[in-house]
Amino acid sequence: GEGLAIAPSSKPWVVAVPFSLPGERIRARVYRNVRLYSLADLVRVEEPNSSMRDMSRVGCKYFGECGGCQYQVLSYETQLDLKRSVVVRAYQLFSDLPQESVPEILPTAPSPLQYGYRTKITPHFEAPIKGPRRGKNSMPNVETKVPDTVPIGFNMSGKRVLDIEECPIATPVINRALGPLRQGVIENLHTYKKGASLLLRNSLQSSGDPPTEEEICVTDFKSQVRERVGDMLFEYSANSFFQNNNSILTSLVDYVRKAIFTERSPKTQTPTHLVDAYCGSGLFSIMLSPHFTKIAGIELSSDSIASATKNAELNNLPEGKVTFRAGDAAHIFQSVPDFPASETAVIIDPPRKGCDENFIDQLLGFRSTTVVYVSCNVHTQARDVGMLLRKSEGDGRHGKYVLESVRGFDLFPQTSHVESVAVLRLVEK
Repeated sequence: GEGLAIAPSSKPWVVAVPFSLPGERIRARVYRNVRLYSLADLVRVEEPNSSMRDMSRVGCKYFGECGGCQYQVLSYETQLDLKRSVVVRAYQLFSDLPQESVPEILPTAPSPLQYGYRTKITPHFEAPIKGPRRGKNSMPNVETKVPDTVPIGFNMSGKRVLDIEECPIATPVINRALGPLRQGVIENLHTYKKGASLLLRNSLQSSGDPPTEEEICVTDFKSQVRERVGDMLFEYSANSFFQNNNSILTSLVDYVRKAIFTERSPKTQTPTHLVDAYCGSGLFSIMLSPHFTKIAGIELSSDSIASATKNAELNNLPEGKVTFRAGDAAHIFQSVPDFPASETAVIIDPPRKGCDENFIDQLLGFRSTTVVYVSCNVHTQARDVGMLLRKSEGDGRHGKYVLESVRGFDLFPQTSHVESVAVLRLVEK
């Protein structure tokens, strides 16, 4: 999401500058030099790229200072195109695959909401130091006065905290709760020994007779959040992971479903079993449960497994149809010895670091007919997909994996982030 500029010096030198666009001439202030480039703040745009930059599109008064969003000056179509380019470059630079092995990257799937979509934010603050300071320049027994307030918000392009009173990409429910939460922190600032991160998360609450669902904001890290995705309900701990753009989740899951059950050769059996690796609170397992005979979700976090198991019960799924098992995904296929590989699809949705080689080797040994890799980091996805394809090509066994499609999903409009879905098939050599 940052522009890469060439500094006007005797030797070409790259400077990374946020909020700058290709083709612009800018004035920037360097604040840090690293080994191969420098980091800078944007001071002024001297010659704008008028075909891309339109300040009337900006929907946030903090844009240009807050580091949370990078793309608000761009049309939404341009944002989607840029995110597709990120996916293209990731597979060019990180997969180590020949060009013919990577299909044309599909257009980025848009989000139904471009603002007011984010169901979770975590503003933070750095509490002022109180009491006597200790250090070589401190004076003994001198009390440091505690300020009346502190900035509460998000980082300014990776540096100090910017005070934020509203966040336009967050849901209206969250923004209504942000003001009172901030005020409570300021009134009790003297009780904080150090800074803290706050939590605001959309949730559903049932009330009335007959019961109706009302949107509320949860601010307690230890509380439970309830969320509806399509026809399914999910409950999970407020401090655990769950995708933060509810408006796009049904289309994301539907895309994965269609990828698994796409028309295939007469020799290939329709999948009846599903292995959901890194299953979290059970999003894919539960949403896809009507389409499979048996599903196994595997997750390292015992808390997530407890939430996923509860969610299966919450949605009245038949007992034993969907099971969740706590365990390391590196040993995932030892947990499903009764799943026939030829009738099993595998969904992978790992953390940003991706999968390790041990997991790739086990996936290759299991030889599922279809693998759908969902990733929040397309660069580690490209690396892992390249490793899987190369290993399957060289292992000498019958069949190899091919990369059928790759498509980005815009889970975070106005930002540079892109989710990526890669579909792999096992084919005869």
